[in-house]
Amino acid sequence: MGAVIEPLVTTEWLAKELGAADLRVVDGSWHMPQLKRDPRAEFAQAHIPGAVFFDIDAIADHSTSLPHMLPDAATFARAVGALGIGSGDRVVVYDVRGVVSAARVWWTFRAFGHDAVAVLDGGLRKWRAEGRPVESGTPAPAARPFEAAARPELVRDLEAMRANLASRAAQVLDARSAGRFAGTEPEPRAGLRGGHIPGSLNLPYDTLYREDGTLKAPAELRAALQGAGLDLARPVVTTCGSGVTASVLALALYLAGRRDVAVYDGSWSEWGGRPDTPIQP
Repeated sequence: MGAVIEPLVTTEWLAKELGAADLRVVDGSWHMPQLKRDPRAEFAQAHIPGAVFFDIDAIADHSTSLPHMLPDAATFARAVGALGIGSGDRVVVYDVRGVVSAARVWWTFRAFGHDAVAVLDGGLRKWRAEGRPVESGTPAPAARPFEAAARPELVRDLEAMRANLASRAAQVLDARSAGRFAGTEPEPRAGLRGGHIPGSLNLPYDTLYREDGTLKAPAELRAALQGAGLDLARPVVTTCGSGVTASVLALALYLAGRRDVAVYDGSWSEWGGRPDTPIQP
């Protein structure tokens, strides 16, 4: 069976478990390029004790111009092993904002067959607000063996999304803002058209949080998902700008009881950046 962990853990839980031999804490912070923030430098200044930094842009497929697409399983296994994470470890991922890019890292571990992964609810923001300890510096962990096996059912590519236009086998849920979804607000990345994948639904990811950056309760998440027009009994694929906040929706759906949700990895960076993909305003 291996290690078991809930998909969302509290700061109280982590504070008690910190230092356990099979627990690895990962900072998965990432920011949109225009914010000009350096998450790796911020990590070196302050992170949860014992944490390592997971660089979403570095642990990626560099053969494409699309941002932080999933690498292959061997590349992921090497990179994660180099962070001192082993196949039998429980992994807790956090980010500096609350639950944003940490959800992408959570989904990535699952997409490579590692289920013993959780997101820290409220992230570093809540951890620090509670006066819990942080440390500085750049750790150099000893590498550990990590085995990765791709789970294609949790990932969708362009071809699958095109095929879904005709079959409508899966509902598509978009995490972007209502303005970007409607094409009335400019895209933050240059060269992308406005609008959305035909037939998709919209649930802006930032409506799923409480004021302290923690996720709403499962019943509230379920209500929000259904309020967006989703049928929780049918398959769902999530999308966003580049596959990061789509993972927040995937986590919310997991907490609402749907553990098989796939993420469209290329998301709007791919769909909106091509001349041959249909869009709705």
